[in-house]
Amino acid sequence: MTLSLPEMEGTRRRILRDVLSSWPARIAAVVLVLIVLMAVLAHWLGTVDPVKLDPSLRLKGSSAAHWLGTDSYGRDVWSRIAYGARISLAVGAGTVVVAVLFGVFFGVITGYFRWADLIVMRFMDGLMAIPGILLAIALVAISGATLTTVLIAIAVPEIPRVARMVRSVIMGVKNEPYVEAASVLGTGVWPMVWRHMLPNTVAPLLVQGTYIFASAIMTESILSFLGAGIPPETPSWGNMMADGRTFFLLKPELILYPGLMVSLTVLSVNMLGDVLRDRLDPRMAKRL
Repeated sequence: MTLSLPEMEGTRRRILRDVLSSWPARIAAVVLVLIVLMAVLAHWLGTVDPVKLDPSLRLKGSSAAHWLGTDSYGRDVWSRIAYGARISLAVGAGTVVVAVLFGVFFGVITGYFRWADLIVMRFMDGLMAIPGILLAIALVAISGATLTTVLIAIAVPEIPRVARMVRSVIMGVKNEPYVEAASVLGTGVWPMVWRHMLPNTVAPLLVQGTYIFASAIMTESILSFLGAGIPPETPSWGNMMADGRTFFLLKPELILYPGLMVSLTVLSVNMLGDVLRDRLDPRMAKRL
């Protein structure tokens, strides 16, 4: 049966406490907090303008003025990494929001209404049959390379996965006694979905959201590295790796620094997702 608001609040606090009781989750949370702070405080942490070109300083090493040196255009590497965190986190968070909103909508519709399931899910199956990176490249090529179009292009392939997960949950609880009782008592479709069905999707959506977040950051970096993502002049970790590949043998840190940031962010989010999955799955919780 569904939980009251105080019970749901107590459950959230217990889950958060259980998750943070794991030392891998604590390390991951600290890393993510530091990356978020770097993104928020990039304007103050950056030593110089991240898009300022200075050919006279190209490929310089670390110094007091340029902590991590400069790239092939004389731009400050540290400043571009700090500002690049904004792009990666914005893409990750935006992708999760778009994918979850549309995925939940289509999942509820297809899970509750049989006629919608036969139509909408066939379209979703078609989207899932296309490799996500190829679909994203095609959408960016059609719409143009901006932050908004890249975000949408990355989110579209994730929508069918969220929709299928929500659909399975809705179909599983649709015939539960408490749902049937609410229907007999005259509860409308949407109030019943909101009060009695959607709460069952919160736990799997939290876990799914962490993996979508990490996947979005990776996909944005791949698109930018291939030249099909964020405009090249915009400081992003993928663009930095794309610019540095030509000078990899001469100055490998141009790829190492942004690549390390991508790896740390994705690894931290995945670690939190794994711990969250284990705590929310009763079968896994019994083993811990």
